[in-house]
Amino acid sequence: MKIRFLKKGIKTNGRYVPVWYSKGEYTKESGLPKGTITIYAKGYNDRLPNVLNPINQSDMQTDYFEKDKARITPTNRYYKKVIRVIK
Repeated sequence: MKIRFLKKGIKTNGRYVPVWYSKGEYTKESGLPKGTITIYAKGYNDRLPNVLNPINQSDMQTDYFEKDKARITPTNRYYKKVIRVIK
């Protein structure tokens, strides 16, 4: 699978998903290492590629909807590509 990280989106096999990136410091309790980057889908119907292991805890029965997000840790194979885009 070919994946490209762009300033305002991700392109996978010709499919574009608008996203925004966040690099923040996480607490030890979160279990995320320092330098972790979070990728957020901009819209509710925008789906992040499965290779990023997206998280979405929407619950249709309670009308709780969440946008896709993915955590990219420094050990992730895409980390270097993502960090180049957000600098």
